[in-house]
Amino acid sequence: MSPGKRVHLIGICGTAMASLAGMLKQRGFHVTGSDAAAYPPMSDFLGSLGIPVSQPFTEKNLTPRPDLVVVGNAISRGNAELEHVLDERIPFCSLPQILHDEFLRGKEVLAVAGTHGKTTTTSMLAWIFQYAGMQPSFLIGGIAENFGSSFQLGSGKHFIIEADEYDTAFFDKGPKFLHYFPDAMILTSVEFDHADIYKDLEAVETAFKRLVNLVPRRGRIVAFDEGDSVERSISRALCPVERYGATQNSTWRMTNLRLEPARTSWSVLHNGEHWADFEFSLGGEYNVLNATAAAALAAGCGIWKDKISTALKTFKSVKRRLEVRAEVNGITIIDDFAHHPTAIAGTLTALRSRYPGARIWAILEPRSNTLRRNVLQNDLAKSLAMADEVVVANVFKSDAIPEAERLDLGSLAAQIQGHGRRARIVPEVDGIVQLIAPEMRRGDVVAILSNGGFGGIYEKLPQRLRMLAGSATNPAGAIAKV
Repeated sequence: MSPGKRVHLIGICGTAMASLAGMLKQRGFHVTGSDAAAYPPMSDFLGSLGIPVSQPFTEKNLTPRPDLVVVGNAISRGNAELEHVLDERIPFCSLPQILHDEFLRGKEVLAVAGTHGKTTTTSMLAWIFQYAGMQPSFLIGGIAENFGSSFQLGSGKHFIIEADEYDTAFFDKGPKFLHYFPDAMILTSVEFDHADIYKDLEAVETAFKRLVNLVPRRGRIVAFDEGDSVERSISRALCPVERYGATQNSTWRMTNLRLEPARTSWSVLHNGEHWADFEFSLGGEYNVLNATAAAALAAGCGIWKDKISTALKTFKSVKRRLEVRAEVNGITIIDDFAHHPTAIAGTLTALRSRYPGARIWAILEPRSNTLRRNVLQNDLAKSLAMADEVVVANVFKSDAIPEAERLDLGSLAAQIQGHGRRARIVPEVDGIVQLIAPEMRRGDVVAILSNGGFGGIYEKLPQRLRMLAGSATNPAGAIAKV
């Protein structure tokens, strides 16, 4: 399309859709969008770009008539705007389709795929390339703090992209990443996820096998060195495959790991020989794995290890990944994008090393399409039991999940208590805040786990803690002594 055309995005507040909106505007298109609900960080991000977001969905949002409509993958038949688009035969496409046609074509595409760690690893890789002066383009499913953005259109030859296995659109149920045709890729992990679109682990593996099959012989795959599912997914790759991790046979082996409250350091061996020493401010062994993968792919693209080392040392983080949202009277409130039991376990493990001796709270909103279902309920109970105190809200839009498939909150609480931890089910955010705020004491760390807005708890809980600290009947010292 030529610049100046009107493009409307239905479901614009999704992380990838918001990024696409910014890219289109930078290319000179007139961009509008709509969504059912807008919440930070993407609502703030779109506002900073001057892109209007209409709420709720209505066919009036399509006036004047756009030249093209991009339909987000969360949009289904019955949506007022989608129905108008179909009735009026307004041209439409999916996000991956326009992304490939307008931005990826002619670039060397570096994809980061896997069940876990995609957003952070993509952000690390993009920052390494940027620090090395490579001027990459990138698209990330979150706000990379080094850039203050989730996208960049650079002058370099590389396009670094977070490659998501979720489906493409209502009219294209294949994975989004099959539209990206990577020249090289990172595969971080393969587990059962997205229970709304994948029947089982075998179906997930099939999607990743198809992605691997798109990498040309001249390309390269950097894959995690543990897990039968990863092994099966890369088994028929026709390009070189390098493994990263902590096993003896890893091409890129991390060793000498030190997880300290304010610093993480480790070394990497390449083919058994010392290659580099790294450090950064992030916590969690999973972030060390993410960084090692990014370093390996960057090295294969010709970036010197000293540049990689300094880039990682100056890497900040990604919004909603172990993000400290507030500190009130010695109580630390952390926002983490939680979508899967394995990710929750990684988060809580990281907090244990980052805040030694602290009482850890896990406040969960079962919101992702996997967590809303009971398919991984046993694993979820084990993960949450890694916290000292657990509070679980109602299942998000529970009526949309058949009862036989729905997460059983009563059973989940009993399972967590069977692991020796107290677990309480509190349906609504206001009730959670009223219940837990008086119980908190100085030194507590609260992990709020959700991949959505969670009813404004990120603002409500700190506000309540401040109120309790400032009231005559509940002085600040009382919170510390509870």
